[in-house]
Amino acid sequence: MTSTNTDCHYCLQSLRGRKYALREENAYCVSCYDSLFANPCEECKQPIECDSKDLAYKGRHWHERCFKCAKCSRSLVEKPFAAKDELLLCTECYSDEYSSKCFHCQKTIMPGSRKMEFKGSSWHESCFVCQYCRQPLGTKPLITKDNENYCVPCFEKQFAHHCYSCKKVITSGGVTYHDQPWHKECFVCAGCKTQLSGQRFISKDEYPYCVDCFGKLYAKKCAVCKKPITALGGPKFISFEERQWHGECFNCAKCSVSLVGQGFLTRQDDVLCHACGSA
Repeated sequence: MTSTNTDCHYCLQSLRGRKYALREENAYCVSCYDSLFANPCEECKQPIECDSKDLAYKGRHWHERCFKCAKCSRSLVEKPFAAKDELLLCTECYSDEYSSKCFHCQKTIMPGSRKMEFKGSSWHESCFVCQYCRQPLGTKPLITKDNENYCVPCFEKQFAHHCYSCKKVITSGGVTYHDQPWHKECFVCAGCKTQLSGQRFISKDEYPYCVDCFGKLYAKKCAVCKKPITALGGPKFISFEERQWHGECFNCAKCSVSLVGQGFLTRQDDVLCHACGSA
């Protein structure tokens, strides 16, 4: 810009017929403007004069001729570039030095392209897909099996167990009974429907029962204590003439000595040891 009727705002010399620059509506001769306002170039450290193009990036400035790749020295003017440790690099050099390799195709993930990260590895967005349906996983929930990623619906179709009771997918945990998978909440007593996971139970006709229900429904009653006789109550029980006793209940009705493994006599509904029965 050439002045015809003003003076330099700083040195007050006439700008008539001379080039000048404006800053905040004030006119400066070129020399004053450069000394006062020119940014230093990051590369050559010289001021970027007002008649030179000033290229700026994140608060730093370069001459147009100095704006180049720190590794291969190719110009970065109007070209994509990346920054690393305050150095500017063309995309090719940056990729060679720093870019991640895609876990799937092993090719470089170029700067500026979308990168997906999962379990410490990186993928191109187009490579991060369900192993079965090949649809992009993006940020959807996924399940990994044998180092392959699956969307939840495909994993359930291919690998998930289905509950023997409700037929729905078992996503975690579960119980195995008679070689069949069950949800914990579905594995219940066939009688009272109480959950049996982690509890003692007894099988009958392929159905599980809690101890109480099994005793009420199926177990024989002890002739003495009248309580059910189950395997959970102890390994020993005695049976005689359609009557049963817990091992600890099979005692002489008169002197209470244990008759387990001993000879005994009967008198009406009582069992007696030989000594009491002969008296």
